[in-house]
Amino acid sequence: MSQTNPQVDPYFNNAKRWRDELRALRAIVLACDLTEELKWRAPCYTHDGRNVAMIAAFKDYCGLSIFKGALLKDAQGVLVKPGENTQAARVAKFTDVREIAKLAPTLKAYLREAIDVERAGLKVEPHEARAPELPEELLAKFAESAALKRAFDALTPGRQRAYLMHFSAAKQSTTRTSRIEKFIPQILAGKGMHDCTCGLTRKPPACDGSHKSHR
Repeated sequence: MSQTNPQVDPYFNNAKRWRDELRALRAIVLACDLTEELKWRAPCYTHDGRNVAMIAAFKDYCGLSIFKGALLKDAQGVLVKPGENTQAARVAKFTDVREIAKLAPTLKAYLREAIDVERAGLKVEPHEARAPELPEELLAKFAESAALKRAFDALTPGRQRAYLMHFSAAKQSTTRTSRIEKFIPQILAGKGMHDCTCGLTRKPPACDGSHKSHR
């Protein structure tokens, strides 16, 4: 069993929610001979310097995330995508320490499989995420301005996808419209969401940060 890392102790000791669940997950991970480190202000577990898993507490659940969980067999079906467009990582979500105890053997097996994945040097092959459909509010703006449609169509697929994901994430039509209107000048300038109108990327050292997109 691996040793606990004193730098990580405060994360577990000071947890306001899911304290027992977090500690149960910690015991399971350490039983798999992973090295405990503090990364991104959360417990991260590595093997020979490679990231294997993380433990984190959220508002509605605590979870054990496996960096390359997409490569695991997951015969028990306990791993889910943390986000719609996540490609590699998978997370097991918990709200009760009894759930964790019941699945402890499965989680240990998954972690050992994840270690084998790292030893074999396997990688998750990236794939292009399918862009959301064009929201009606954006189509309405295209109808008002042919120049806006031409400018949007001229953007790279990645920039288009970022805009569409941002616009479509809003639940209310008024919010979608507001988001679209905010970025019309940026689109007309041929820029992505995080591009600066000075031609540099977001908040670069060479820019004084005066542009609206940097605020």
